[in-house]
Amino acid sequence: MHERMADSLGATQPIGTSLFVLFVPRVTRSGDSIDHDYWVDLALEIFATLFRGATAYPRGRGRWRDNERGGALVADEPTVVTCYAAPHDITDEALARLRAFLHRLGREAQQGEAGMVFDGQYYGITEYDDGR
Repeated sequence: MHERMADSLGATQPIGTSLFVLFVPRVTRSGDSIDHDYWVDLALEIFATLFRGATAYPRGRGRWRDNERGGALVADEPTVVTCYAAPHDITDEALARLRAFLHRLGREAQQGEAGMVFDGQYYGITEYDDGR
């Protein structure tokens, strides 16, 4: 079906069939503001470099429960960044670069969890690499 659709539309670029969804926070786990625009711009740059493009959708609204802080609810208004990637672009090297970014985001933005969805499966990162 994908090839038929591409042919029907006259699409000449690779078919991006794998979907990444990243939630870029506006606050730390304690509720303090972070440099949100910096992290959104960096996420867009990373995804565009690795997988050809990305789109950021304006402010969402959510809460997450921080179990390590007694179940405190943290209010946030994240930006959702999406990226469709062609399977052949999802290499070990690309995933290593994405991992470095996600762990840096979690660590430097003081997140209890950095979360990303890949093809409908949520991946929560709570223990961050030390800056490698």
